[in-house]
Amino acid sequence: MLNDLISAQKSAFKDYTELRAQVNTSRNVSFLAGNMTTNAQSSAGGVSARVYRGGTYGFASGAEYSNDSIKNVLAAATENAAFMEKHVNKNLPPLPAVKGGKFEAKIKPDNDLPQSVLIDYAKALDNLITEKYKKLSSRTVIANCLEIEKLLAVSDGADSHFYQPRSMIYVFMTADMDDGIPVELYKVFGGFGHFNDHFTDPALLCAELDALYEALMNKREGVFSNAGLCKCIMHPELAGILAHEAVGHTVEADIVLGGSVAAHNLGKQVASELVTMVDFAHTAFGKPCPLPVYVDDEGTIAEDAVLIENGILKNFMHSKESAQHFGAKPQGNARAFSFSDEPLIRMRNTAILPGKSKLEDMIASIDNGYYLVKTGNGQADTTGEFMFSVGLGYEIKNGRLGKAIRETTISGVAFEMLKTVDMISNDMYWECGGFCGKKQPMTVGMGGPAIRCDVNIGGR
Repeated sequence: MLNDLISAQKSAFKDYTELRAQVNTSRNVSFLAGNMTTNAQSSAGGVSARVYRGGTYGFASGAEYSNDSIKNVLAAATENAAFMEKHVNKNLPPLPAVKGGKFEAKIKPDNDLPQSVLIDYAKALDNLITEKYKKLSSRTVIANCLEIEKLLAVSDGADSHFYQPRSMIYVFMTADMDDGIPVELYKVFGGFGHFNDHFTDPALLCAELDALYEALMNKREGVFSNAGLCKCIMHPELAGILAHEAVGHTVEADIVLGGSVAAHNLGKQVASELVTMVDFAHTAFGKPCPLPVYVDDEGTIAEDAVLIENGILKNFMHSKESAQHFGAKPQGNARAFSFSDEPLIRMRNTAILPGKSKLEDMIASIDNGYYLVKTGNGQADTTGEFMFSVGLGYEIKNGRLGKAIRETTISGVAFEMLKTVDMISNDMYWECGGFCGKKQPMTVGMGGPAIRCDVNIGGR
């Protein structure tokens, strides 16, 4: 646990100030075809300060966490703020006041976890896969733990002691088609919490591994999809990442100020009236979110941000600075990944809300289309245009699932595609195994139900 050396420095704050101590601890173990290729542990930490004057920030950081280092970093940030104020000369008023208080972490670090626990589990899981799934040409098992601990003291807002552990297992299975071309699928296990909270006996993953292997065997026999605009059902996993990449980023206020498609659409219809999209802070549907955030790195107490409500674009995501510009309320979206990073406007747990339809009824409603299940790499820009690979999908013929399809892509404009949504499933899927890459990496959660919509799909 971080010792609190920063609260005592609050008496030295002269302007709006954020003082943050942080340690990120990472563990990685990987096995490729039975051979351990990675066995790494790392820890990076330090202290940073950000001072606001007249519309500009001064920032400084240092890798040493001591009383002298904290004083030096605070002095440097104050000096940088004075320099920026003089030369930029924005002459803006103080940042809007936000609710204060103090938040203490409810979960504690697990610094005593031996690296051997990850090694033994990953090796046992690899052995299980080898023994059970005979038609694989290769397999990869990765165990990853990331623990982020922060202490925050602010001149205006909530002080906090934040701790966020994430423990994941990634399994990649590869098989060869008859022509020798390899096909691959992967599955992510785990989520928020310590490693032993999620992973004890590899056999407990067998049901999901069986489903992954069956899907891979189907993909080996896959056919090409027919290119063009067609009716598709997007599995919640694919719908979630699309909501994050193609919609969520366009409504981050700094991206809006940079000219995103959302800039002139506030209060307008951007999706079907069936679509409501929320960036959840820490609790959704009565349960903790995949990566809960209670206080952001500006000291703003986190609240849910309703982005789209019944198809209408309602809000942007804000920092204190962008909230002042737009006359809005900050809701806790300013986050920094490392001690040496400044907070940026980031998503937390972004999802489309479930609807009322059953997935089987959605499939039965389509005569000729596709059920798109897994995605891989993709890209989206500030216009909302997107292109994503589809790693697994199935034909829908006369209301029934048909053959698996080979890898393909989908593309379109997010706000136009969302206007075609005419059915949303009543289930909910969350995923938190990846990173958002906006300028600095960031752990995020994303999710949603299955959606039925029109989308462009690639072909041969």
